[in-house]
Amino acid sequence: QVQLRESGPGLVKPSQTLSLTCTVSGVSITTTFYDWSWIRQPPGKGLEWIGYIGDIGSTYYSPSLKSRTSIFRDTSKNQFTLQLSSVTPEDTAVYYCARWGDPVVRGGGYDYWGQGTQVTVSS
Repeated sequence: QVQLRESGPGLVKPSQTLSLTCTVSGVSITTTFYDWSWIRQPPGKGLEWIGYIGDIGSTYYSPSLKSRTSIFRDTSKNQFTLQLSSVTPEDTAVYYCARWGDPVVRGGGYDYWGQGTQVTVSS
């Protein structure tokens, strides 16, 4: 059974760095043809994709957030981490981690999600 679980502080001050970790169980994050994404949903808005780290550790970020985003992993703990720097209240959102499968080999789409974690940026 694949499970993803987000963890991290629920409150971050403006200008600080938001750091969230996704702990994965039931599958290795190095399993081929899967990417591991961070996605967020601000209040009253739709889902916004932030970026991903792939099975070999490559990363790709949303152009609108690229300058402030870093995603890295710890394969020994089967975790991947999002860091978003210089946060503002506009970064307040529910943050999700999710698994994406290659459409040819894994059927495509996001098939497993964490439950989401609320992060509020406020002084």
